[in-house]
Amino acid sequence: MKAVAVFCGSRHGADPAYAAAARELGTLLAQRDLALVYGGGKVGLMGEVAESCLAAGGNVIGVIPEFMVERELALPGCTELHVVDSMHTRKAQMAELADAFIALPGGFGTFDELFEILTWGQIGLHGKPVGLLDTAGYYTGLWHFLQQTVAQGFVREAEFAKLQYAAEPAPLLDRLLATPLLPAYWAKEDLQRKS
Repeated sequence: MKAVAVFCGSRHGADPAYAAAARELGTLLAQRDLALVYGGGKVGLMGEVAESCLAAGGNVIGVIPEFMVERELALPGCTELHVVDSMHTRKAQMAELADAFIALPGGFGTFDELFEILTWGQIGLHGKPVGLLDTAGYYTGLWHFLQQTVAQGFVREAEFAKLQYAAEPAPLLDRLLATPLLPAYWAKEDLQRKS
């Protein structure tokens, strides 16, 4: 595993624990020689995880739509910054660049990224591990809801079991690193077309 995509909020949220966990994850990625792939922003938890990774000597690969660069939201210190034409292209390129995915606390955009990457895994567009970081209990309710989707027959147990879950960054990263990459059923160019 060489790179981990992190989905997270463009705001800091109400609990300082969210930013602390984002900084810890960024530092851990650098220490483990894993590149950070993220949305390219300098604000909120996005900025926290990227700046901490850079400060620890890590590689940070940002992928950001052009309209966000025009609003001066891009982090100028990224090791690499890919400016793309749309949110759809952004998600597809992040998926291609990363070997695993972690969702930190966030809002609608983070939920969109998390559920799309879970869906892509379910239908065979990738075989990469996905993790949910439940900082300060932020995702506890969602975790219970996802268990309900299995109990009610909408999500197969085998698919739900692919989602790794932990309250702290280090154990979650350990679980992702221990999860074998599975072959995708579709080629990378199909990922672009199906997004």
